[in-house]
Amino acid sequence: MRKIITLLSFCLLFGSYSYGQQDAMFTKYMFNALTYNPAYAGAKDHMAVGLLHRTQWWGINGAPTTQTFTIHTPMKNERVGIGLNAINDKIGPTNTLGANISYAYRIPMGKGKLSVGIQGGVINWRADWNKLSTQDGVIVDDAYAETEPNYWLPNFGAGLYYYTDKFYVGVGVPHLIEYDLRKEEINTSLWAKQYRHYYFSTGVAIPLKGDMLVFKPSILVKNTGLLSGLSKDEAFQETGAPTEFDVDLSLLFYQTLWIGTSFRSAIEAFNDTSSFDSVDIWASYYLANGLRIGAAYDYTLTKLQGPAQGSFEVMLGYEFNYKTKQLVTPRYF
Repeated sequence: MRKIITLLSFCLLFGSYSYGQQDAMFTKYMFNALTYNPAYAGAKDHMAVGLLHRTQWWGINGAPTTQTFTIHTPMKNERVGIGLNAINDKIGPTNTLGANISYAYRIPMGKGKLSVGIQGGVINWRADWNKLSTQDGVIVDDAYAETEPNYWLPNFGAGLYYYTDKFYVGVGVPHLIEYDLRKEEINTSLWAKQYRHYYFSTGVAIPLKGDMLVFKPSILVKNTGLLSGLSKDEAFQETGAPTEFDVDLSLLFYQTLWIGTSFRSAIEAFNDTSSFDSVDIWASYYLANGLRIGAAYDYTLTKLQGPAQGSFEVMLGYEFNYKTKQLVTPRYF
């Protein structure tokens, strides 16, 4: 009961100080933690590899599609973990391709470990405004004067992750540097900007029938612009995206079959300034050889419900023990 109260307290605390969201979203975020928190590197105590594909709002031309690749492992020095994550995110005429190398140092603390992580990498952001459709077929807005922008943007990230066998809580900032994606000043109030993002996650594992049945509630809160009001650049002081949260409830059967459902919305939705986003279902299955397969489906609750056929994800992963090179049972987190 104490862990459940702690989980809810963190959710309320962080939610009250959040303002907006921008990065790619994932229904199966619990299997993709390295993309938003470098401190997760090595947390499984064995090497883990993961591939994920997401199609957002299937049926709408130009809707987001995202692919991620992650690999991380502890080193021979058990306190050190390293990882690599790569992402390809395409939305309409824009495409973001990035890769990061993560380093985490884990400190024993009480019944668990506190992991402090950093990462460094580069993002390639590019767009082809010639693909845009306009009413008269001509683009005259100064914001699109550079028809094929292509920027290489180095960046750094940091995170904290505390975990035990049955509880975790983490905060990650995958890119600390904010970029103005204009090459020169133009007379417009709207243009592409890359904001700093904040991710808060927490969850517990509650055995209902030993290892045969485990209940796992978790939450991920995603925010853009938490400290934007302090920026010296006025262009970064306001963000238009709401604070998004994902609440997930799942059951793990016999350490093999994992079934879950989740609800995605925005903090502002309860003040009628934003809308509920989706209700999601997902499943993951661990094979005896260490292979993990999974899929998720999001049922859209917004006005996109008509033209869009929902969103879906497919996942493929592999887990093995670093020290003995023998397969192990999956970790809860």
